[in-house]
Amino acid sequence: MNFKNIVADLKSLPPLSNIAFEIQEIYSKGAKDLDIIKLVRVIEEDAVLTANILRMINAPIYGFSRKIASISQAVTLFGTDEIYGLVLKYAIQERIKADTKIYGIDSSKFNDVCHLQSTLMMQWYSKVDLRHAQFMSPLALIMESGKLALAKKITNSDDIKHFSSKYKKTKNSVEFEYELLNTTTYYLSAVLFEHWRLEPIYIEVLKGLDFEIDISPKVKSYIDSLDVVRTAVNPKNIFTNDSVKEACEIVEDIGLDADSFKEVAIRVKNRYNQIMTNKA
Repeated sequence: MNFKNIVADLKSLPPLSNIAFEIQEIYSKGAKDLDIIKLVRVIEEDAVLTANILRMINAPIYGFSRKIASISQAVTLFGTDEIYGLVLKYAIQERIKADTKIYGIDSSKFNDVCHLQSTLMMQWYSKVDLRHAQFMSPLALIMESGKLALAKKITNSDDIKHFSSKYKKTKNSVEFEYELLNTTTYYLSAVLFEHWRLEPIYIEVLKGLDFEIDISPKVKSYIDSLDVVRTAVNPKNIFTNDSVKEACEIVEDIGLDADSFKEVAIRVKNRYNQIMTNKA
């Protein structure tokens, strides 16, 4: 198993569903010119997609006290950017069905991590720059897609026990991935999104997370915020004391208020722990 083999597998994946492609077209002109009525209509024409988006939005992790019963209501409450992320997340899951147990968590917990990353991005960075938070929250929701691709590859190989054992012992999953593949699953996500012709700036941000590239200050700010979020909460460390502390250090390094970030991170963590306790 190596990077080239995994990339070859990614590039052999079929396109995203027709509905996902149609919605990408709606978003192609940018958020300001988006036809919300058309967006709602296109989603609602697909009963399965509609049901899955409403199921995700009504999950306890979002904390709504009343049930969201329609896509138009969801768009009003969440905004068009987050709905875009949910559409892509569902479409990607349909194309890459993988067992995430190699990361020590089941698929339900893996999905929780993705939603927590998106929630943290929105709740933290909206205090800094609301438009930045709205734009990056969908990417935070789907940035772990490369881990699904790697999980699928590992599960179908003879390396599964070796991988799971080493992953369990490692403290830094990014360093572990780099040692294993000479790249990271975030870069794999970028390759995957490139294959599916998703948002070009998402691809640039993911490629810049762990590798030096020539970028603008705006893209640098996107990369920095995503780095903070994935450090605080990821499949390996879900808001641990160490991961939140490390994330706070990155926040300080980029010149933002670490105390404000920590307050939001702890609030999101406590809310999630409460949900898990109620489930038990």
